[in-house]
Amino acid sequence: MNTPAQPQPHSGPQPPARRRRHPHDDAPDTSRQFERIAELPPCPEREQLRRDVICAWIPMADRLARTFRDRGEALEDLEQVAALGLVKAVHRYDPSRGRPFESYAVPTIVGEVKRHFRDHMWGLHVPRRTQELRNRVRAASRQLTYRLDDRGPSVEQIAQHSGLTEDEVRTGLEALESFSTLSLNAELPGADGDYSLMDTLGTHEPGFDRVVDRESVKSPLRALPERERQILYLRFFHGMTQSRIARQLGISQMHVSRLLSRACERIRAEVEGEGEGAGQGTPEAPDGPDSGVVRPGEDADRGTRPAARRTAA
Repeated sequence: MNTPAQPQPHSGPQPPARRRRHPHDDAPDTSRQFERIAELPPCPEREQLRRDVICAWIPMADRLARTFRDRGEALEDLEQVAALGLVKAVHRYDPSRGRPFESYAVPTIVGEVKRHFRDHMWGLHVPRRTQELRNRVRAASRQLTYRLDDRGPSVEQIAQHSGLTEDEVRTGLEALESFSTLSLNAELPGADGDYSLMDTLGTHEPGFDRVVDRESVKSPLRALPERERQILYLRFFHGMTQSRIARQLGISQMHVSRLLSRACERIRAEVEGEGEGAGQGTPEAPDGPDSGVVRPGEDADRGTRPAARRTAA
């Protein structure tokens, strides 16, 4: 019995196996340059080798910069920041440790770009801890969005997924909306005409300060003697001069000045909390040549006795 012939394997040239693409396939081989740089002392040749290495690795730095595009920063600026990270990596790389350069350069470049976003892209300075909470909350929210239905994840779900507390999640959610500032001249959404955020802000109201001032002096004023309250009322509410007050009360202008100064100092000390015993009242000034007390037989206009009677005494 004849057996069927077995198919002979094809002996022609085999197509080359597809090589798996390396994640950093644009990484050049600069190991010899780095070895030479490590051997040389500081000299022009060493600097030229470093420049050559930087130029060779620039395409990979640009590719890493493009992964951060569409985040509010121009691509040209991101490429410059990535190039700065590449320069730092070239200057700090030590080939004697046996690690390939790309394993050191990629984290350095990515870290430089992230540092740029952290330090220069926020409209206001935000603590680093708050920025970290923002990133963790944003990542957890994106992951949960693909797993849940159309409604977004709750604060409790984000906290359980990210390992944060609910207060930390709330802080991160607030930071998500605080990356950039809003201009006061920006038009409000849904507003008709030129209605901006500036139009919703109030102005300084001096009446509030007057209310505080009046309430703070109310108690000290009540504690003053009646004559001192009357002098303050005539001086500050009627705008009368000291000489006119003196004529109306039948005392000297100098005595009015002393009573006015003493009353103001007492009120100020009471308001500032420095007058211990202020608010208990003060006795009237003792009688004296300038006390202002009008006795029978004295001149009511000047507060002194007639000259003839004073001479006889």
